[in-house]
Amino acid sequence: MVFRERFIRPIRPFYETADLVKVITGMRRAGKSVLLSQIADEVRQNGVDDERIIFINFEFLEFSHLRTAKSLYEYVQSLMRGSGRYYLFLDEVQAVEEFELAVNSLRAKGNASIFITGSNAHLLSGELATALSGRYVKFCVTPFTFSEALEITRQSDCKKAFADFMKWGGLPGRFAFSTEPEIQRYLLDVYDSIVLRDIIQRFGIRDLNLLDNIVRFLIDNVGSIFSANTISKYLKSQNRTISAESLYNYINHIVGSMMFTKVHRYDIKGKNIFATLEKYYIADLGMLRLKRNTATVNPGASLENIVANELIARGYSMHIGVRKNAEIDFIVDRGTEKEFIQVAYAIDSEATLRREIDAFDGIAEKKMLITADDYDCSQKGVVWKNVVEWLLEEPV
Repeated sequence: MVFRERFIRPIRPFYETADLVKVITGMRRAGKSVLLSQIADEVRQNGVDDERIIFINFEFLEFSHLRTAKSLYEYVQSLMRGSGRYYLFLDEVQAVEEFELAVNSLRAKGNASIFITGSNAHLLSGELATALSGRYVKFCVTPFTFSEALEITRQSDCKKAFADFMKWGGLPGRFAFSTEPEIQRYLLDVYDSIVLRDIIQRFGIRDLNLLDNIVRFLIDNVGSIFSANTISKYLKSQNRTISAESLYNYINHIVGSMMFTKVHRYDIKGKNIFATLEKYYIADLGMLRLKRNTATVNPGASLENIVANELIARGYSMHIGVRKNAEIDFIVDRGTEKEFIQVAYAIDSEATLRREIDAFDGIAEKKMLITADDYDCSQKGVVWKNVVEWLLEEPV
């Protein structure tokens, strides 16, 4: 088992904080349950007795009777008999109706450090955000990063391991399978569970075919800027029509399942965030091969997607940089500092190099060009990084 130190490290300072609920979100099967178990194990190693650790996974049949806020609250209270600190872990808590009422009531008691997970980005929207009134800290868990994938496979050939990662992604469960048909079957099961449980059931969507077509479009256009009008034209080619409002609702539901991340564009000169024409990146590269209309996967788009996912795993916020005659793939906020990043699969000509380097003209902050090449093309203040070496660096 891979110990997910990168994701546990930012949570660790809050272990003893009872007034703040620790909210951990991530795509289904990304490893949230294992992460929660690893946190509970650390709490035990710090000297906490088992009877003070309450772990409830709502996907287990034994907890199927806990489906309302009242039943959850009363059950947990029955286990918290003594004085002193308890540690409460609620895995996939969105299965409980009005769970936010129970969570907030238990938090208000002041004798429990609470950790909750959910497979939906909207976990903190609406009622929960209102009930907690800012008394929470949020953390995002991604599928395995490349360094974690390398740890679990113990592959000595980094290039071969990266080719596999680029093709089949980093969902932890897929590493239990050795053949491509088995991996693909597993990924299809994950996709179906996201669509069925996190989108269709949650939002009452009846038109599965329309939803599938929109997901297919997003997969085919990973890392590309497009408008709602572009998607509408695509759907019309599939003999489907949809209003702009309904289309945006569908996209929000898909992004809410955390299968995709939406990244806004940022006007570098005007310092404004654009409200339209975003880019979408898929949470796991293996899913690119499930619904594509084209026979091949664009390696440049896949590499850009890998970089985007790594930046998310490192906890950075990011935007797409927009200039008058150029675009910067990522502007990364690192506290008070910004870093500008370009991604290209290969620098195969002088013209390609000029295009990538010239996009940074006039930018004084840190600049980086990430490629899959093996030769250093650093120049004009732009630092080149090989993608595999960059992925294996310890984040600072």
